[in-house]
Amino acid sequence: MPAVTMTGLTGQDVRRRMERGEANTVRDESSRSVSQIIRANVFTLFNAIIAVAMVMVLLTGQWRDSVFGFVIIINTGIGIVTELKAKRTLDRLSILVAAKYLVRRDGDDVEIAHDEIVRDDLLWIRSGDQIPADMELTASWGLELDESMLTGESRTVRKSVGDTAYSGSTAVAGMALGRVTAVGEHSYAARLAAEAKVYKKTRSDLNAGIDTILRFMTFLVVPLCALLIWTQLNTVGGWDAAVSTGAWRQAVVSAVAGVVGMIPEGLVLLTSLNFAVAAMRLARHNTLVQELESVETLARVDALNLDKTGTITDGGIAFDRVEMLDGDASDEARRLAEQALFDLANEERPNGTGRAILDGLGERGVTAGKVAARVPFSSARKWSAVEIGSGGRGDRATAWYMGAPEVLLSCLRESHDDILDRANAIAAEGSRVVLLARAHTVPDSIQGPGAWSDSDPRPLPDAEPVALVVCSERIRPDAERTLAWFREQGVRCRLISGDNPRTVAAIAGKVRLTGDEPPRYMDARELPDITDPDALAETLERVDVLGRVLPEQKKAIVQALHRRGHTVAMTGDGVNDTLALKEADLGIAMGNAAPAAKAVAQVVLVDSKFSHLPDVVARGRQVMANMERVASLFLVKTVYSAIISLGVVLTAMPYPYLPRHITYVGALTIGMPAFILALAPNTRRYIPGFLRRVVAFALPGGIATGLSVLLCAWIVPHAMGWDLSRPDDLDAMRATSAIILFLMGVFVLARVARPLRSWRGGLVAFFAAAGVIGMFIPFVANFFALIIPAGRTLTATAVALAVAAAIFVVCIIVVPKIGRIITHETKTR
Repeated sequence: MPAVTMTGLTGQDVRRRMERGEANTVRDESSRSVSQIIRANVFTLFNAIIAVAMVMVLLTGQWRDSVFGFVIIINTGIGIVTELKAKRTLDRLSILVAAKYLVRRDGDDVEIAHDEIVRDDLLWIRSGDQIPADMELTASWGLELDESMLTGESRTVRKSVGDTAYSGSTAVAGMALGRVTAVGEHSYAARLAAEAKVYKKTRSDLNAGIDTILRFMTFLVVPLCALLIWTQLNTVGGWDAAVSTGAWRQAVVSAVAGVVGMIPEGLVLLTSLNFAVAAMRLARHNTLVQELESVETLARVDALNLDKTGTITDGGIAFDRVEMLDGDASDEARRLAEQALFDLANEERPNGTGRAILDGLGERGVTAGKVAARVPFSSARKWSAVEIGSGGRGDRATAWYMGAPEVLLSCLRESHDDILDRANAIAAEGSRVVLLARAHTVPDSIQGPGAWSDSDPRPLPDAEPVALVVCSERIRPDAERTLAWFREQGVRCRLISGDNPRTVAAIAGKVRLTGDEPPRYMDARELPDITDPDALAETLERVDVLGRVLPEQKKAIVQALHRRGHTVAMTGDGVNDTLALKEADLGIAMGNAAPAAKAVAQVVLVDSKFSHLPDVVARGRQVMANMERVASLFLVKTVYSAIISLGVVLTAMPYPYLPRHITYVGALTIGMPAFILALAPNTRRYIPGFLRRVVAFALPGGIATGLSVLLCAWIVPHAMGWDLSRPDDLDAMRATSAIILFLMGVFVLARVARPLRSWRGGLVAFFAAAGVIGMFIPFVANFFALIIPAGRTLTATAVALAVAAAIFVVCIIVVPKIGRIITHETKTR
């Protein structure tokens, strides 16, 4: 750490500022608050409708028909408890990835949390840090900031003493010490910080489809409820007769039966519940889902852009050797080269290559020398430099450069194709190669003990190549197996890196990125301009590996893939990945990533294990595929309830079943099976079109069920000679209709649960048997008004069941064909 004389704030100063509210406190949660979770689960439109319906039934005194309301209360309670448990899990996990900052207080450097920073603190900013509060620089050691989050300009900005560094910008090179001038909501980038908070509501294909269903139901339920009440009052002799005889109670109960059936009450609950359970399951595998709705995005991913370092490799780099190039292989020349190399790598926060060089040369006894000035390494420049002088009389200072061979060699006056060929040959073996060069003159822009003062420093053209430095990377042992899983699942993986494309391609070959085929690689400097996304997208279709990629190119690559209709996931751990992580549909950061990368990512692999990604994607696919099944199940009930209610209104007949009947049938054929099916394994990749497929599936079953119940209610009473004005005959008709409803519910469940040659078949059989057995249990039968048919009623019921089964088969075959014909004619027009 550079020596500074400033002591910073005292403990008493900090306490006073805390008391005045001058701390850097911002709202930064990893999940919804407790109040948000309760509001989201309780105060919904359909819960309000159910509550009103429940109160109406309770006013009639027939409390057994209000059981549906208690089921909603129980389900809502389950949803709240599950989300609260998920919140505790996610909050606990998010602490592991929370950024810490270094401040100078009472003359010592102490590490504190983001919220503990106060105004006037002396704050250290190091490479990779995202600046947490506005500050004025009091000392700088080559600090360069990426202010793209504030200005949209991707070019790094060099900062000097006296300059202002705004919160939200990211240090990409060097370091600095500054005085905090604005904190919390008063900082320049407070709104950007709010946008980057770890929890936010994401509009998705699933949510959009469910919202459309709910909006439609809102317009349908209210008028139908009014019509049903009016119709049911007419069936008992009109309003006056209903009030005088008390028959209004039965009319209200009948109307409520129609309304309750139309509401897919468990669908919204089950969606949020499924997201929360998926997040908890992933958390157990050290995977932090920072946006619950991003679980859906996992299911749709078909293009995965992988950052090499930290993803395919474990981030560990070992120093291998130094190959001298100038013909002078003497011990003295090698000693000077190794000393310069050590000093170049000896930055405040060296990258992986720098750390490997320091460790390797440190084992050989090399120690830090005297550095007069420095240009820190920048991922945008891809080189660093130092000025070194021996201090002896007559000795002259020397400028040493270390960086990408092709970049440094392109800046030199003389051509060195042979050196570049040698570097490429080494890189092709999968090693990392950097070039060490020396200039015996020093740039005019060097001013004393500071750094290069030029805002855009360049290597001197008369510099001479001295040595090639070779390092090797460690490949993660699980990388090949993980990539093979993605290939099997139809996800196109691309390796994108700032390193030499040959090096990256060699590593891609070792992990079999493209299977048995050799990976196709390209230097990103040869890509079409980022202002031409169509040309870029066309090129990307033919490329598996990209090297020498700049941060703004990573972002443009994601945008180009979007233009081709791909759902893109991006992994990264460095500050140069933040733009692409934010642009991607799903940003995945490693646990050891820079704070800026973790701030914009939707998913953080806390233990930085690439092998968690298949589980992440599989969990997302499970949620979406199962929610499609479950939504279909709920929507069938909505369709047949609407058809039955419409038929009742048009024919002015008594409603064919009671609310308690729909509670019984719905619990056994929809509610409980839906919870089980929603959590079942499923790895089918999600394809957009959720609402269209759900509606197409629900219509045949819903139409068949509605027609079957209406026909039963119309024909069976006439065949049996029942008088529906008599309570016993009305109860018999409703019990028969409930049996038809249950049978059709089992048929629909069997269709949703396919394939049945597994535990799914057992699931259907279990709930079918439970429904039948319940009819023979006196308490259950009395509570839910279930009647076992006998004699002529049994015969009529059996015939009605056979007719219902035939109607179901016909609708399953005919309705989809009609839909396809209509769709074809619409497209033709």
